[in-house]
Amino acid sequence: MEPNLLRSPKGRNRMTSMPDKPDTWLLVFAWLGQHAPTIYAGALSFVVGALRIIYGGGTRRQALLEASLCTLITIGLIPLLEYFGLPQNFATAAGVFIGFLGVKKIADLADRFADFKFPKSDSAP
Repeated sequence: MEPNLLRSPKGRNRMTSMPDKPDTWLLVFAWLGQHAPTIYAGALSFVVGALRIIYGGGTRRQALLEASLCTLITIGLIPLLEYFGLPQNFATAAGVFIGFLGVKKIADLADRFADFKFPKSDSAP
């Protein structure tokens, strides 16, 4: 007999319920409280990115992909905010901004920054 199944009086297997452990819920809520700005920023970035694509006439697939990429960019931006000493609540504004601009515009800005910092040399060896 499997460990999490019990026999009922009628001979049927029934699943045992997870015992209520207050410490587990306390840890879950503490983790959510600590990471709420990051979760909120990612969720807002996802929603704004998806709505921008849908408003522009894109398909659901395009909206899902764009919103997912915007969320990943936003979550990747959080350590940079901490590095520059900005408050973690600033992540919400950054998430909305990234969702509004979109992945293509962010990539164009990153390419321009890279070209400025690392100019291409005309002389090839």
